[in-house]
Amino acid sequence: MTREQLIKNLERPEGPVDAVLDTDAYNEVDDQYAIAYMLKSSDKINTRAIFAAPFLNEKSTSPEDGMKKSYNEILNLLSLMDMDNFKSKVYEGSREYLKNEETPVISPAAEKLCEIAGEYSPENPLYVVAIGAITNVASALLIDPSIKENIVVVWLGGHAQHWPDNNEFNAMQDVAAQRVVFGCGVPLVQFPCMGVVSGFRISEDDLKTWLLGKNPLCNYVVEHTMNDMRHLNGMPWSRVIWDVTAVSWLTGEYNCSRIVPSPIPEYDNTLSYDDSRHPIRYVFDIWRDELVRDLFKKLTE
Repeated sequence: MTREQLIKNLERPEGPVDAVLDTDAYNEVDDQYAIAYMLKSSDKINTRAIFAAPFLNEKSTSPEDGMKKSYNEILNLLSLMDMDNFKSKVYEGSREYLKNEETPVISPAAEKLCEIAGEYSPENPLYVVAIGAITNVASALLIDPSIKENIVVVWLGGHAQHWPDNNEFNAMQDVAAQRVVFGCGVPLVQFPCMGVVSGFRISEDDLKTWLLGKNPLCNYVVEHTMNDMRHLNGMPWSRVIWDVTAVSWLTGEYNCSRIVPSPIPEYDNTLSYDDSRHPIRYVFDIWRDELVRDLFKKLTE
């Protein structure tokens, strides 16, 4: 891919595009908002597939367990949205993280991403929206490096470049995978967490006023969000719903961004910089109110 084409593919697309979603759906409540927002934005996004990403924290016993729980949560959400016909397009992802930067983790998700990406070109790319550990995407790029010509990766992960560290959940789970994606030259749009996306929040009043009682999907996300914040019962609170912002790259003009040299993720959860590196697009601000309005409108339709 020429540099001119790379820069062009780092621009926000205006028309409808084809995309896949890679999500650790059982990890946090924000994935459910993002999945529903993407599927309900069919005027902007033709969703080809959804991949379950691995995760390991107090909600899982291993990366594989997190991936399988995420897979089942995706299916559950599709049922709530009366989209059972889409379940055949959901694929299990990696059962472990990358052991190194050369060896992929083979999974149905990684193999399917390679297959789908083969149908596209630099002039007509497939958008890969990733909102978890980026193991599946890195594995696909290692299985078939040529797909980097045909895709644009939109990743919610890492922290802002002004943040004191890069110790962010999606990033630190699989640093090797992050290094593969940031180092291979694939067109990459980064939505950093702390310092950028951390400002995209909803409140208890937002949920009760705009979503509660609208439909089974809305009731489900409200219940899970309220349960997640139950420790603040009786106190004012807001909850960041990170993952929606990555989907918003394809739905409208809801952020500010700039072209920067691709940073180098280090294994000590910091970033290094080299101005000679290939460019990526770095999002540095989210237009919260406009995006919340579009999100709530889609969820309640």
